[in-house]
Amino acid sequence: MSAIDVPEINLPPGTIVELPGRGDLLVRDIPGPRPDSPVLLLQHGWSATADLNWFACYDTLSSRYRVISMPLRGHGGGIRSSDLFTIEDCADDSAALIDALGLETVNCVGYSMGGTVAQSFWHRHPERVTGLVLCATSRSFADTQLERVGYALFPGAAFIARSATDRAKDQLYQRALRVRQRATGLPDEVFDEIGKNDPRMVLEAGAALGRFSSIEWIGELNVPAAVLITTRDTVVPPSRQEKLAEAIEHGLTLRVAGDHGVVARDPERFVPSLMAACKHVTSPVNAID
Repeated sequence: MSAIDVPEINLPPGTIVELPGRGDLLVRDIPGPRPDSPVLLLQHGWSATADLNWFACYDTLSSRYRVISMPLRGHGGGIRSSDLFTIEDCADDSAALIDALGLETVNCVGYSMGGTVAQSFWHRHPERVTGLVLCATSRSFADTQLERVGYALFPGAAFIARSATDRAKDQLYQRALRVRQRATGLPDEVFDEIGKNDPRMVLEAGAALGRFSSIEWIGELNVPAAVLITTRDTVVPPSRQEKLAEAIEHGLTLRVAGDHGVVARDPERFVPSLMAACKHVTSPVNAID
C-alpha cells in the first residue's frame, strides 16, 4: 500500500513541567498574539500523542490563542506511573498542570479520548474550565455488547504487559506498530511518534475509555461549549457524537466531512471548524450565567 499523505510535522519548542506528586510531562506552551490571549488546553486521542494529534493545528490556533498541548499519561511525553490509568487522573493532571503554569482557568479542547478527559476535567474541576470544545468524541464508548466485550480485553492485555520485561514489551509493541503501518500506509514519522507511548499504559487507557460515561452529568454543563462531529467517522460513530451535542444545552454543533483522523490527515478541512468552535467558547457574548 502506498503511503498516505500527511502534512509535515513541524513542532514548536517543548518544556518539561513537573507536577508535584504526579510526575513530569513534556508540554508545548505557545504564546498567543497578546499577553491576555485566551488559553486553550489541548487533549489528544487514545494511542496517539499530543503532537501527532495536534501538530497541524498549532500555528493557526496560536494566531489567536495561547495554546498549551498536554500529553496524557503513558502517551508520548506524558507522565509515566505504575498506577492504573484512569480518565480521572488525567483530568486531575490537567488541573495540576495549569497550577504549575500559574493559570487559574483554561478552555479545554479534547479530541476522541481527549474529549472524555476534557469532560471529566470540567466535571471534577468546574471552577478551572471556562469553555469546552469536544471533537470526534462521545458521552460513552462501550454501549453495545460487542463493544463491551472488546474493551474488556484491554485489562488482561495490560496485566500481561505489566509482567513482561521492558525489552519484551518494547519489541512486541514495535512489531505491532509495523504491522499496523503496513496495513494503513502511514509514514514512518507517524509511527515513530506512536512508538513513544508506554504499551501497558495505553492498554489501560483503552480499558478506561470503555468504562467512561458522562451520560448522567454532561447535561449539567454550565460553560460555553462546542461539539465538532466528524461525519465520516468509523471509530466514534457520528450518531453517538450527535447524542453528545444534543445533551449539551446552548452548545454549538459543527460538522466536518472527515474520518477520525481528519485532524492530522486533512487539516485544511478540519482547522477552520476548530477555530470557529474555539471562537464560540471564548467569546464573552456566549458566557452562561
